[in-house]
Amino acid sequence: MEAPEVPTEHLHEALEHETKHSGERWVLGVALSAAIIAALAAIASLLAGANANEAMIDQMQASDQWSYYQAKGIKSSVLAGRIELLSALGKQSDPADAVKLAAYKKEQEAIQAEAEEKQAGSRHHLHIHEIMARSVTLLQVAIAICAVSVLTKRRRFWYLSLVFAAIGLAFLLQGLAAGR
Repeated sequence: MEAPEVPTEHLHEALEHETKHSGERWVLGVALSAAIIAALAAIASLLAGANANEAMIDQMQASDQWSYYQAKGIKSSVLAGRIELLSALGKQSDPADAVKLAAYKKEQEAIQAEAEEKQAGSRHHLHIHEIMARSVTLLQVAIAICAVSVLTKRRRFWYLSLVFAAIGLAFLLQGLAAGR
């Protein structure tokens, strides 16, 4: 999975231009906060992508384990059929077959446990990915609102962008905490 990414280069260029050509001091604060927010968005995006990849890897490994589980089940069924067929024909089956049948069942239990563990890991990584994706979205919205504040020369938009950034940061921290 690819990390969520929204191009914000044009916003950075507009901020830089307005910062250089504006006599208002608060615009420098907007530019600095936008840069910090962009760095946080990049970190959240990287972590979202990494967790999406881990979720896919765990799910593929779980799928492999379930395939292995089914293969053991087929072997077990074939062996059980053989034992039943010999019994129906009035012939004695090899005692090793019964031991082997029990071993297949035991192996299947271990394989099932590992497959379920991998599926749980996949769900966990996907959950973290979703939290981080929310963080990226809110941080990118905050950057856009920063640009709007400079272009319209309205400080309250900057304050609004800081609120969005704080919420995005909260999601980033929540994702980090969930990853531990």
